[in-house]
Amino acid sequence: MPERTVEIQEKLAKLRRIATDKGFDGVRITAIHNAAWITAGAATYVNEGTDGGAAAILVTADQAVVVADSIETPRLTDEEHLAALGFEFRTKLWHSDDDPAADLVAGKRIATESDLAADLLTLRSNLTAGEMERFRALGTLAGEAMNEAIRRVRPGHTEYQLAGFLAEATRARGGSPIVNLVASDDRIYRYRHPLPTAKQVEKYAMLVLCMRMGGLVASVTRLVHFGAIPPDLQARAAAVTELDAALILESQPGRTLADLFGIAKAHYERLGYAGAIDEHHQGGTAAYLPRETVATPHTHAQIVYGQAFAWNPSVSGNKSEDTFLLTESGPQVITRIEGWPLRLVQIGNRSIERPLILQA
Repeated sequence: MPERTVEIQEKLAKLRRIATDKGFDGVRITAIHNAAWITAGAATYVNEGTDGGAAAILVTADQAVVVADSIETPRLTDEEHLAALGFEFRTKLWHSDDDPAADLVAGKRIATESDLAADLLTLRSNLTAGEMERFRALGTLAGEAMNEAIRRVRPGHTEYQLAGFLAEATRARGGSPIVNLVASDDRIYRYRHPLPTAKQVEKYAMLVLCMRMGGLVASVTRLVHFGAIPPDLQARAAAVTELDAALILESQPGRTLADLFGIAKAHYERLGYAGAIDEHHQGGTAAYLPRETVATPHTHAQIVYGQAFAWNPSVSGNKSEDTFLLTESGPQVITRIEGWPLRLVQIGNRSIERPLILQA
């Protein structure tokens, strides 16, 4: 709790400086990801199918206020500990149309999240030491959830069942599977974002998880094949592991996300899959959204230490994805799975292990 309190106070100070510099008297935060950031991980939502939370955070020059109704205030106080973390509460009856913070904003220029979108993106993407520690813990749990779920897969299971395995393993660890994608056999070749269906697994399955806990989101993908892996699929998997290794190792301070897109494009072309880069995005920075910024030819955001990344290169039939932290000692993959088959990939004079298809 003391560490979270310090983190929150530092974040409030940064947000207040930005708001003041832009001529605002305060900021109103309603989005789930921004509220999680400013509160150091609180869950202010009820409906995970929306972007907006069930409470707002109002930040003025000298106050940080949770604006909620009589339904939400007890949980936010007792279980999210927002009062203990330094937030004041303004509560209205759930059936009232009154604004309990009206006096705080009267005559003031209050910024919306849209007004400060670029600034909030930067703040979310540059992690504090506390956020990095929480991300490491989340990454471990996400890897465990994926490992538990994918090792339960058997031919004859439906993709719905696989999604259920993944959701169960994630929920059992206290997380939310905010992205839960499953494909089997030919659907892995046809779709990059495969929602699960009633199709039964024959020989090959892919599970994709974006797990949210404490507001942060870790992403991980794994694949399992029953029986001998065909040579063409082995070649595709080898190409994807090389692409993934290159993206991870080339994510270095001083470069931009556009630079990384260019690196990916060059590797796709050299490996004989030039068109694949147009079939799916390659990933980018991660934090309170599965991707805070996706790398494109026009994304000139600078890479710095203390950021998290989830690259996800793919060719038809295969994909590689883990979440890692960029530290001064190098990339630290946080969604590793113990006992998973790996390939050591050499890129220049550096190397990194990347996951292979699990053969069952």
